[in-house]
Amino acid sequence: MLKKVTIDSGKPDKDSLKIEKLVKDFSPKSLKKDKKKLKMVLTVLGLVLAGVGSGYFLSWNQKNTSAPTSRNLGEEAVTKGITVGVADEKTFRDSAEGKLQAGGLDGEGSHHLIRPGGETQTVYLTSSIIDLDKFVDHQVKVWGETFSAQKAAWLMDVGKLEVLE
Repeated sequence: MLKKVTIDSGKPDKDSLKIEKLVKDFSPKSLKKDKKKLKMVLTVLGLVLAGVGSGYFLSWNQKNTSAPTSRNLGEEAVTKGITVGVADEKTFRDSAEGKLQAGGLDGEGSHHLIRPGGETQTVYLTSSIIDLDKFVDHQVKVWGETFSAQKAAWLMDVGKLEVLE
């Protein structure tokens, strides 16, 4: 039998000698522990792979919830009936119709909708999703989320736009 001898201090005595077996015994008890560890590692690995696989599968089955963005539309593509932005109307519950014009009100909004009823019915708009400049002078319907404003009566972040005329 091979043994390893280690001396802890400068002079050897029987308390400072450590003797270890270099060849480990493989008893049925130690093999059971190793099997349990292996089974646990394989179970965790299987769960991780199942989670990744199901996430990948579900991402392929998810409906496309976005319409084309206005960034990839040319000027000639702005025609009646075209819809751009996020198609999910549950996200953007507020809506308004009117003629889109450039310019906000004292720094609030980049554009505004001219609506019947005068100045009090004007909706000031901003959007990080849609390039509103491509739809100026068109009659549009917008969906978005209303925000409080300092000067504008109605300020909306636009998420979806449909060209009416």
